[in-house]
Amino acid sequence: MSIRCGAAAAAAALVLAMPAALAQHGASAQSMALLGHHDLQGRSSYQPTIKESRGRWIAYIGHHGGKTLNALTGREEDNGTSIVDVTDPRRPRYLAHIPGEPGQAEQGGAQMVRVCNGSELPAVKNSGDRSKVYMLRNFGNRAHEVWDVTNPEKPTRITVVVDNLRDTHKSWWECDTGIAYLVSGLPDWRVRRMTQVYDLSDPAHPRFIRNFGLVGQQPGASGPAPTELHGMISAGQQRNRVYFGYGTNKSGVLQIVDRQKLISGPPEPTPENLLAPQVGRFDMNANNGAHTALPVLGMQVAEFAKDKDGGKRDIVVVVDESLANECTEPRQMVWIVDATDEKTPVSIATYTVPESSGNFCSRGGRFGSHSSNENQPPMYAGHYVFVAWFNAGVRALDISDPYHPKEAGYYIPATTEKTDKRCVKDASGERCKVAIQTNNLDVDDRGYIYAVDRANTGLHIIEFKH
Repeated sequence: MSIRCGAAAAAAALVLAMPAALAQHGASAQSMALLGHHDLQGRSSYQPTIKESRGRWIAYIGHHGGKTLNALTGREEDNGTSIVDVTDPRRPRYLAHIPGEPGQAEQGGAQMVRVCNGSELPAVKNSGDRSKVYMLRNFGNRAHEVWDVTNPEKPTRITVVVDNLRDTHKSWWECDTGIAYLVSGLPDWRVRRMTQVYDLSDPAHPRFIRNFGLVGQQPGASGPAPTELHGMISAGQQRNRVYFGYGTNKSGVLQIVDRQKLISGPPEPTPENLLAPQVGRFDMNANNGAHTALPVLGMQVAEFAKDKDGGKRDIVVVVDESLANECTEPRQMVWIVDATDEKTPVSIATYTVPESSGNFCSRGGRFGSHSSNENQPPMYAGHYVFVAWFNAGVRALDISDPYHPKEAGYYIPATTEKTDKRCVKDASGERCKVAIQTNNLDVDDRGYIYAVDRANTGLHIIEFKH
């Protein structure tokens, strides 16, 4: 079925006055519905993180570089971090904007954001102010920072964890241990991005643990350098694993790492020390990368329930990122990897949105996967994963049978007057189209899905009717 929201109806009224190439699109959905929307001041958005703190649900949203008016201050501000109260998902309320690094697109802003409550962090929990709320973010490509967002309307910076970097990206922070895995670019490493491990259990006093990456990325290595890091997801102390994704849209690598060996092993980045924590590795082909590697562990596969092993499987959902507009690259999609035998992970299935279901290659902008949610809320755990698919919106993927994943619903937002155009060049020149570019998403413990748009359309809060 299709639905049209108020924004979609308004957009439709503009179509007759616009060139055909810049025509706007209404919303469409199946088994999903839009609950709330905020334009985020028209800022290009990358990562949303939703956290319950002090009785409120707050969305912290990282932005790509750019500059626009902050209506709260009356000043133009470089895109950074938006803070939005989503306690009532139908009426999101903008609370604050923290400016980021000057620059456009990937060269500025503050794309990444993670949040921990003081009551979760061990050092704060034991001897600090348990009522505080802490935010870890990058400052463009230059640094990682910690902010006090206890009063989200008035955030204050606590410390710079590390600076003088040449790149940053999608880091991870374990709230129950305080260990942070920072995606950084150290000038002496041979790739744009690698990992720095820090203890942030006391956020005001960061403690460096080690630098880490694939063998061949480290300073002093020779030969071709392996593809750069994109991000990681920790399965925590109980499972003692961290899942690293390398490569964005080509030559991807899923690396499974022993968490304790990573944290406690020798810090010098020798080939032996870098290999010591590695448990397993899955190498992808030249056409696909590993943007997100989501562990879905201990799945019970009904088909194999009577088998000797009882049908238990450790699954990793690996998602590529599309980078090129209008399908001018190999298709980026979802790979289902069986990592039950960690030493030799194997791909057992793939999923892609059928292009013909929406003529997505000609719709404008990127068409292909970007990332999945990075958590497992109890109502969806081991059953549903949600994937951002750029101009194909949000897709709900049923992985209860991981060997046969299937789509369970979708929501494609409507474009608005703030939606930015996307262009490609061909023999006849440059052509541009207005298209939704759903970039990243998060799912809170209430089950709501939060998707943000790369093309300035804002935040969409979605209900999944499963």
